[in-house]
Amino acid sequence: MIEKNPWLAFGAHADDVEIGMAATIKKETASGREVYICDLTKAELSSNGTVETRLEEAERAAAVLGISERYNLGLPDRGLYLSTHYVNELVWMIRKIKPATVFAPYWEDRHPDHGHCASLVEEAVFSAGVKNVQDKENLAPHRVKSVYFYSINGIKTPQVLIDVSDFYRYKIEALNSYASQFVKQENSFDTPLVNGYIEAVSARERLFGAEAGSVYAEGFYSKKPIVLNTL
Repeated sequence: MIEKNPWLAFGAHADDVEIGMAATIKKETASGREVYICDLTKAELSSNGTVETRLEEAERAAAVLGISERYNLGLPDRGLYLSTHYVNELVWMIRKIKPATVFAPYWEDRHPDHGHCASLVEEAVFSAGVKNVQDKENLAPHRVKSVYFYSINGIKTPQVLIDVSDFYRYKIEALNSYASQFVKQENSFDTPLVNGYIEAVSARERLFGAEAGSVYAEGFYSKKPIVLNTL
């Protein structure tokens, strides 16, 4: 059993976290770590699926990954601009969970909401540790130890690779929970997501796996030096 320092993964929409790091999450929850997911929006502007469908799919994916709990802050889809109110919503979540490590989407992405989510998370991580920043429940300050970013769209050179070969099937199962997003149906609006998106993600992580000397690996990024006790 690993030490139970909680993780908190933020995404702009349900399925963002799964695209970037579902297998790593399953690897950690299988070892006993508490992992929480917080979706910032209900993805109400999605080209496919409804809010109700997306929420149901998110819960099914969460069950596959064995997370402790999933939250949705209900912020506006395509409206994730920096504001004190929005930042403090994330501050409240961080102080509530008290995570050792926080995750956010990579800060450069073809979907603006993903980059905006990263900015909100960075602001909130800092503010969560400031005593005089108040959240809606006036919770005690909490300092996050590490912030890592996961990739949604595109292939970027990771600073960290996690071997997830033994858990990758759970990632595929979690992504398949989002049938409204990734399965082309008769009434689907044509988007990149319904045109082999899961296969593209798998190809990326097979490439990362080859770099790591394994079958599959998920990549992570940091804006700060990664400190090790020894090599």
